[in-house]
Amino acid sequence: MEKEKEKVEKEKNDEVKEVSKEEVDKLIRHHMYSAFGIGLIPLPLLDMAALTGVQINLVRKLAKMHGVPFSRDKVKNILSSLVAGTASTAVGARAASYAKVIPIVGYSLGAVSVSVLGAASVYAVGKVFNQHFASGGTFLSFDSEKVKDYYSKMFKKGKETASDIKAKVGGKTADKGTAGDKEKGKVA
Repeated sequence: MEKEKEKVEKEKNDEVKEVSKEEVDKLIRHHMYSAFGIGLIPLPLLDMAALTGVQINLVRKLAKMHGVPFSRDKVKNILSSLVAGTASTAVGARAASYAKVIPIVGYSLGAVSVSVLGAASVYAVGKVFNQHFASGGTFLSFDSEKVKDYYSKMFKKGKETASDIKAKVGGKTADKGTAGDKEKGKVA
């Protein structure tokens, strides 16, 4: 049955759906927040598996928005070659995940690192697939080698975006303090 689906799926999506930038950005941002939460998973590599699930879900929703038939197996293969193609990303994320086992500081360091790297990866995956689908591409026509440079560029931008989000969320939390802190003049 899978072979029948492959025969029906085309390399070019002739009926490209118009999708607003705002819709796409909102979807990517929502999945970035999920990646931040995944960084808090204390078990090394379980966080990486969960992050892959978030990325697959993002690609599934982008495919639906653009009218591209979804194939979970194809997406898993594409993601593994895309992320593995940028080795520093994969190695950095795994190292951050393993850092969680270091007593005392390891969990905090690992959680923050995995959160930012995971959110950046989600951002890059979202941008790459959105561009591909918007230009009429499908999963059959996706070439990881051709988008590697764009993925790396979007990953860097994703790290900046993730750091900005983290700073905004951290700043809001830190500024609020407790009611007792405000009364004592500890928080402005």
